[in-house]
Amino acid sequence: MRIAILGGSFNPPHIGHLILAEEILASQKYDTVLLIPANLPPHKIPQDDPGPEMRLSMLRASVESWPQIIVEPCELERRGISYTVDTLAEISRKYSCDGKPGLVIGDDLALDFLTEWKSSEKILDLADILVAHRLYADELDLPYPHRYVRNIIVPISSSLVRERIAHNGAWRSLVVSPVRAIIESYGLYRHR
Repeated sequence: MRIAILGGSFNPPHIGHLILAEEILASQKYDTVLLIPANLPPHKIPQDDPGPEMRLSMLRASVESWPQIIVEPCELERRGISYTVDTLAEISRKYSCDGKPGLVIGDDLALDFLTEWKSSEKILDLADILVAHRLYADELDLPYPHRYVRNIIVPISSSLVRERIAHNGAWRSLVVSPVRAIIESYGLYRHR
């Protein structure tokens, strides 16, 4: 099985996450995309977090009818700060991968990968780096082996969805209907 890994807070998961996962599958280089929700992301402070179990529920609901996309809760189960190097080691033990898994990182984080990510050199040994366009339409010149996902830039972020919910803006079409139902049912992101 050829696996690509897409991690994040998924707070909440939105259509931009799903479009990127589909772009990876459409490339026909990977059979499966693992969506891995972070317990405590090392690169940002969680905002308005409804908790790991709620984020996991929303993520599972967003892909429940999509067998090529698997929600992998290993970082939530491991607790603590979610370091990618630890996750890659766990994925290689847990799944039968054909070759190294592809690790998707956004171009917004790619420039600082070697200096900001824990054990970045070890990550390069364990995974092929797939850079997704998030901020830049052009490819960046990066000083480590990588290849680009040929994805469209979708100007949606979880923080945008949370902000729109908090201020009674238009947000319902930015998430899939099962996620919308959970958000509305539990009144998530309304309080600021």
